[in-house]
Amino acid sequence: GEGDDLPTSALPADGRFPAGTSKLEKRRLATDIPVWDPSICTDCGKCVIVCPHAALRMKVFSPEALKTTGEEPVRFRSKDFRSKDLPGHLMSIQVSPDDCTGCRLCVEVCPAKSKVDPGHRSINMAPVPSQRGEELANWEFFKSIPTVERCALPHDTVKGAAQLEPLFEFSGACSGCGETPYLRLLSQLFGDRLLVANATGCSSIYGGNLPTTPWAVNEEGRGPAWANSLFEDNAEFGLGIRVGVEAQERLARRLLSPLAPQVGEQLAADILGAGAQANEEEITAQRQRVGELKVRLKALEEKGDAAPEVVQLQVLADSLVRKSVWIVGGDGWAYDIGFGGLDQVLSSGADVNILVLDTEVYSNTGGQASKSTPRGAVARFAASGKGTPKKDLASVARSYGNVYVAQVALGANDVQTVKALLEAEAYRGPSLIIAYATCIAHGIEMSRSMAHQKEAVQSGYWPLYRYHPGDEPSSHPFKLDSKEPTLPVAEFVGSEVRYTALAQEHPEHAHRLLELLEEDTAERWHYYTQLAGVERRAPEPAGPAHEDHEDGNGQPACRPTGNR
Repeated sequence: GEGDDLPTSALPADGRFPAGTSKLEKRRLATDIPVWDPSICTDCGKCVIVCPHAALRMKVFSPEALKTTGEEPVRFRSKDFRSKDLPGHLMSIQVSPDDCTGCRLCVEVCPAKSKVDPGHRSINMAPVPSQRGEELANWEFFKSIPTVERCALPHDTVKGAAQLEPLFEFSGACSGCGETPYLRLLSQLFGDRLLVANATGCSSIYGGNLPTTPWAVNEEGRGPAWANSLFEDNAEFGLGIRVGVEAQERLARRLLSPLAPQVGEQLAADILGAGAQANEEEITAQRQRVGELKVRLKALEEKGDAAPEVVQLQVLADSLVRKSVWIVGGDGWAYDIGFGGLDQVLSSGADVNILVLDTEVYSNTGGQASKSTPRGAVARFAASGKGTPKKDLASVARSYGNVYVAQVALGANDVQTVKALLEAEAYRGPSLIIAYATCIAHGIEMSRSMAHQKEAVQSGYWPLYRYHPGDEPSSHPFKLDSKEPTLPVAEFVGSEVRYTALAQEHPEHAHRLLELLEEDTAERWHYYTQLAGVERRAPEPAGPAHEDHEDGNGQPACRPTGNR
């Protein structure tokens, strides 16, 4: 209630605001919170990776790390970590009781069950009054434990990704939100070098709900750079960020080359020849080299006779470390209002990554139908059920031939989701990830959000696949990652109010739309299985640019030949 007392001068003139401020809100919404039982834990990391608010954390540490922290709480829990990469280490899973919303998704996905009591899992909900004081002490101690190096564990496994520090935390999204786990995972995998162009929508509201933001920084002060743009131009906005990043890198390289004798020939050669920086080890090595470069540049400047190029390179040196540019938004942006710009960016060949959080409806503005809304679903402006099928955005992207495309669902296959994000980021060109995001607008029990995603895949409603145009010539570029449907589509959609509401008022019309939806699903599955069976054809030798032929009237005709 003291906001009116703030002078204008207290506000930043350039629009920036502090990162990681959502952790100060402490909403205390949950009546029950998860409590970890390490005795039956399998170290899978599933509970952590699905937490929509990053209130449940996993940390791997050496036993010696406990000696450097404060006094350990009496009930702090840890266990031996099962990993050949880090033998002799411990692991702990801990909740922040004041930031948890009590959605129960962690319990839902936990595969570890007691042999004595099948209802007891490694993660179990317990009433807040009986747990809060103890868990608050555990949380504070947990935060003080030093984390292992990012390179210590491979990131292409669920538990390897889950133990990374999330730089998207404690957002104001709905309890059980299906969108935020993808952003949390994105921040864990690439957060300390991530640049996000965020379209208007749910993700821009919980992403920058002024004056707080869930986008945070790590202990070194590094974290995602985030900005929100409009529905109609976010793809172009993100492309502009990539163009700017590349221009800065080119300029930094031009400045470094002639300065090599002053900063060290070997150091300059190593930086300029760093290569793709395609994994964490290469990026860490380049970051260390650039850190040394900045030290030497600073020393040159302090001598007082440094050239202007030295000062300029100091500003641009960090651009020599590869940045990860992600364009993020919902289906209303990607399929509808921003599609023209999105299509232009996909066709540009630029090294940008696009993450579509697909709720199949305009979630943030009241649940209007979008081109992503499937046939038969009820939404605003489709009160009688949408009569046309869902737009296949992925097919548009694949048609360019040089765009990495994946369709994922975290609750159905978390390994495939992690793999798709890593492949997309490593691919030097446009990439598109379409992520199935459950939403309260679907009319489902959100505590079953991840199980519902799994059922969507089992019914064929949401097939999982990856299209990698850069794969080896002998491989299949299109990989279908989900199995043949085993669950009837009618059974899956029958658990969503957006489908059942129409059946109650207009049963005949609803039945007809359901039949069409089943046909859409079957046809799409048939199409994808055909794509998965198409082998990549080896390129033919290039022929001459043109060859003369006779047309149908016996006259010479000119047509292009060779590879297309």
